[in-house]
Amino acid sequence: MNTTFRIGLKNCSFFARHGVLEAEQQLGQRFFVDVDMHVCAGTALSHDDLDSTVDYGVAFQAIEKIVTQERYQLIEALAYRIGSGLCETFPPIKRVSVTIRKPAAPVPGVLDHAEVCVEYIPE
Repeated sequence: MNTTFRIGLKNCSFFARHGVLEAEQQLGQRFFVDVDMHVCAGTALSHDDLDSTVDYGVAFQAIEKIVTQERYQLIEALAYRIGSGLCETFPPIKRVSVTIRKPAAPVPGVLDHAEVCVEYIPE
């Protein structure tokens, strides 16, 4: 049997300097990240085995490091990097969906936020 389960981290908030415009890179802004990790169960469910799952505290720290210490013009490139980084760090992840919201997107109009979602599937 090939059982999987989902681990989600929702509305993770980080201050960073992503964007195309010089002002975005200088001033920075808050970004909100949602991650859904689809994990191969291994023995995590049947044996309550921490080593067979994804430690979501460690996953949060990995996301935070990517968002705050690397710089991207495109939030879709950032989302891809988060997905690939999580899959490299945690081999039980079989698919990850990363959504990034940018509330202060430089758009000439009224909106709540700009958003991208990237689904990463490791080879």
